Amino acid sequence: MAEVLDVAAYILDKAGPMSAMKLQKLCYYAQSWHMVWESRPLFDDRIEAWANGPVAPSLYRVHRGKFTVSSSDIPGDADELDSGEKESIDAVLEFYGTKGAHELSELTHRETPWVEARRSAGLAPMEPGTAEISPASIAEYYDGLTSAEN
Repeated sequence: MAEVLDVAAYILDKAGPMSAMKLQKLCYYAQSWHMVWESRPLFDDRIEAWANGPVAPSLYRVHRGKFTVSSSDIPGDADELDSGEKESIDAVLEFYGTKGAHELSELTHRETPWVEARRSAGLAPMEPGTAEISPASIAEYYDGLTSAEN
């Protein structure tokens, strides 16, 4: 199974340099939609409900202190991804890739997985915290969005 660093490397290879915050949100959405489309996680790395939206701490440790990141900053290997994983990420980039970091952050703030993780941990909207967004809550929410469209 790929790691979030592999997903981040692939995203940066495809989309070019971007803000660290945008990269975090794109990795989150790639994980979310891949779980719906392929019925399995894209990566096992933990995702937490930070004040500015979902964050994979293992990715954060790599880009901490950088505003903009490029593929040379991330020690992941895009070749670790299989064709189905790349297809999921490509679809996420097509839909979310033109949105800015703050727009993506605001979007996640309106979605149940982030809201519920923070609420369960007793965190105020902008209070720092490391509550986990469970893979089950992600899969349930995004799968529900596909059901609502049908």
